[in-house]
Amino acid sequence: MLSFQSSKNLLSLTEDLLVRIYELLAAESDRKSFRLVCREFRRIDTLTRRHLRVIRIEFLPILLRKYPRLQSLDLSACPRIDDGVVSLLLTRVGPGSNSPILGHWAWGLKSLVLSRATGLRFSGLEMLARACPCLESVDVSYCCGFGDREAAALSSAVGLRELNMDKCLQLTDVGLAKIAVGCSKLEKLSLKWCMEMTDLGIDLLCKKCVDLKYLDVSYLKVTNESLHSIASLLKLEVLGLMACPLIDDVGLHFIERGCPSLKVIDVSRCEGVSSSGLIFVVRGHRNLLELKAGYCLSELSTALLHQMKNLNHLEVIRIDGARISETSFQVISANCKSLVEIGLSKCLGVTNMGIMRLVSACINLRVLNLTCCHSITDAAISAIAYSCRSLVCLKVESCNMITEKGLCQLGSFCLLLEEIDLTDCCGVNDKGLEYLSRCSELSCLKLGLCTNISNKGLSYIGFNCLKIHELDLYR
Repeated sequence: MLSFQSSKNLLSLTEDLLVRIYELLAAESDRKSFRLVCREFRRIDTLTRRHLRVIRIEFLPILLRKYPRLQSLDLSACPRIDDGVVSLLLTRVGPGSNSPILGHWAWGLKSLVLSRATGLRFSGLEMLARACPCLESVDVSYCCGFGDREAAALSSAVGLRELNMDKCLQLTDVGLAKIAVGCSKLEKLSLKWCMEMTDLGIDLLCKKCVDLKYLDVSYLKVTNESLHSIASLLKLEVLGLMACPLIDDVGLHFIERGCPSLKVIDVSRCEGVSSSGLIFVVRGHRNLLELKAGYCLSELSTALLHQMKNLNHLEVIRIDGARISETSFQVISANCKSLVEIGLSKCLGVTNMGIMRLVSACINLRVLNLTCCHSITDAAISAIAYSCRSLVCLKVESCNMITEKGLCQLGSFCLLLEEIDLTDCCGVNDKGLEYLSRCSELSCLKLGLCTNISNKGLSYIGFNCLKIHELDLYR
């Protein structure tokens, strides 16, 4: 309990000082403790809160009255929200003309998350778009029934800069045209799994929304014609093309000569893309930061490696499923020293020596995926542990030759490790888990099919890794 004098000193603080103190509290748990101190602190919380994620829809009206100055509202955990609820939230509540207007909460709102709000339709979206004049970001991903009418409703939010419409399965070129014309200030747009989209819609989008910096058209059946249109976007920095079956090297040739600001490209699982296409991309964009080409290359060709020598700023590379040689590791380690993530899952040709060469130069690695690289042994794990002290994620599923010796090195040097996947690593035993338990930041541990562990090994994890929130003990 606070003493009388302490309480008096606290209450003597001005509102301005209390607000500044509150804004310095980054963790939600700290803010919760703050508002429980006294009524004045709770009032400061009410006045200052800018972000709200609602778990129970029945409490929504009360919360919106309580926090009238919200800038961000997340309703992704309220799938039952519908047009009727929206109408209620935007009207007066209670009898009499002096009732507070509940809709005040919408006036300053900038970000609205409605992911999986399957009960909402165009009428509710239109009301929200018109009631929120400051709206800049909307997420309606996984609203599978959304289509052109809902897109037309969103298009009235003329200040929109970010829009996520992933898996809005009824959306066609007509709806995209409405958005392109109405929301010309768009900078970020995600259209993953919008299967009705064609080159026509993408072309109009690129002509109207020239400020786009982020565009994701993964899983769409667009062709090289769409890449020809996308190449005209001068400010585009991030381009997602994952699993687009109809694009190939010809389309990536357009990207070579366009998109001068491009920093990130993902062509993973694009069956028509080869090393030749990636050469076009790399040759035209020396400042590339992320190159994701998992499961689309049969091998890392010599010509592509030659071009990669110029990617001095590259931070992320994923070439999962490709055949890789010792020369590849030499080139990457010698020229791409800024790497923080490498994906080599199911790559053929990954050896201990190759990994040793790689990590000796790429000492800033934080994420390393070696899933199904069966030749890896404790020697490679020891090299990783010694060189990559900042490692937070290591995936070594089905690397059967890893034993307690490798885990001992990880427990000694990789103290920032948060996630490790040891699925089907039959060499892992209780002693190995004892070593691994030194990684006190561990939050995700996967031990499926590890048949040589027992309660004893898990007890080490339980006692020392207090941040664990995901534990896989399959079989």
